[in-house]
Amino acid sequence: MDWLKKLPVIGPVVAWLMTTHAWRSYERLDRVKWTRLAAAMTFISFLVLFPLLTLVATVVAATLGKDQLKELEHRIAEQVPGIAGKLDIGALVSNAGTVGIIAGALLLFTGISWVGEMRGCLRTVWEKPDPEENPVLSKAKDAGVLLGLGGALLVSLAVSTVASAMVGRITEQLGLDRSGWGGALLQAAAFAIAVLADFLILLYVLTLLPGVRPPRRRLMVAALLGAVGFELLKLLLSGYMQGVASKSMYGAFGVPIALLLWINFTVKLLLYCAAWTATDSKGAEQTVEQAAAQEVEPPAEQQERTDRPKESEAGTDEKPDKRPDHSSHSSLHRRSP
Repeated sequence: MDWLKKLPVIGPVVAWLMTTHAWRSYERLDRVKWTRLAAAMTFISFLVLFPLLTLVATVVAATLGKDQLKELEHRIAEQVPGIAGKLDIGALVSNAGTVGIIAGALLLFTGISWVGEMRGCLRTVWEKPDPEENPVLSKAKDAGVLLGLGGALLVSLAVSTVASAMVGRITEQLGLDRSGWGGALLQAAAFAIAVLADFLILLYVLTLLPGVRPPRRRLMVAALLGAVGFELLKLLLSGYMQGVASKSMYGAFGVPIALLLWINFTVKLLLYCAAWTATDSKGAEQTVEQAAAQEVEPPAEQQERTDRPKESEAGTDEKPDKRPDHSSHSSLHRRSP
């Protein structure tokens, strides 16, 4: 990439870009082989997604009415594009007990493994080793983190639902037209509410999941960046996902392919947010490098420093003795009569 700095037009821009925090975060990701981490996270997240959706849909569908079930299908279609048409909410309601127990057991088993794998990948971005713990206590801790993440999801969902209802009621009271500026304002408000919900979740995922404490400013910027990026991914890829899932040439693999692609983009965004929190600021990195340079000197400088005392000692030994020679004077006095 250094050759790009020498180009006449874009050289200065590239040189400036390579000094930004965003670029240094990418360099950290490239150093830890982030594509491999994203592949592992995509696979384990794909396994956890189906029992999670099944359990949530079963529990919620058993307690909602028909209108609310349609709203549930719409929410699932927004969060996971391409899968809403494959869910049979009616079958879930009729077999809620059996399906809920099976989905809950699968979610507990795969969810604990998911927490462990996600923690390992995020700690790899931080370049920190896995802590040596008792396996039983480690699994219990992972279960607690999983429950905490579920609570964070519920809180963010509640915030999103309440805020959306308030925005809709305010829009109706003001008499705004949903097809004109009122509709644009409503969509912008819905986007901001979704970003807020994702922001709360990312605060949990970027700190408690890997077990780190990044600086507050970097954490806030990374969580906001991830929340906005996640919503933009949903907006930009939703149509493409649904198109891929509906292609007849893919057959039964249409939905899995669409989900794998969507999850892969999402986990890469999460890894970049983790790298943003783990990368020190430019001034801090320079301070660390200067301290390291002072602690570890080159061999030539060390040899020069050790040779200086020897040279000074040799110089003092070679200096002539300027004290008067009393022995010669005494011999002259003896010879005189």
